[in-house]
Amino acid sequence: MRFSAVVLAVVSAAAVGLAQTTGTGDATFYEAGLGACGVFNTDSDFIVAIDAATFDNFPGATGNPNANPICHKSLTATGPDGKTVTVTVTDRCAGCAPGSIDLTPTAFQQLASLDVGRLHGVTWTLSA
Repeated sequence: MRFSAVVLAVVSAAAVGLAQTTGTGDATFYEAGLGACGVFNTDSDFIVAIDAATFDNFPGATGNPNANPICHKSLTATGPDGKTVTVTVTDRCAGCAPGSIDLTPTAFQQLASLDVGRLHGVTWTLSA
């Protein structure tokens, strides 16, 4: 009994520490405003809305999105041609597929022209 309690505690602690810190998907852009993290942003800010699956399942996430530990983390996105942009997570993208991100127009333009609309094959990494 004592052994199983110790194993359960170790496994539980390890599971809590796991988080999706990288992803691959599409990048799009949107009009910023009041985000899920409770911060108001403008289109000129370097921010990102991360896909809902990653946002909702991030360790420590609760029913209050303003308190989600993913909020205010730094994310570096790399386009298929190697261009990068570093942004801050301040929103949740309900319409994004897992691994995809939604950037402000200013941030998106660091990766591609707005005329592209949707950029495929974007990888991203969250900083600790």
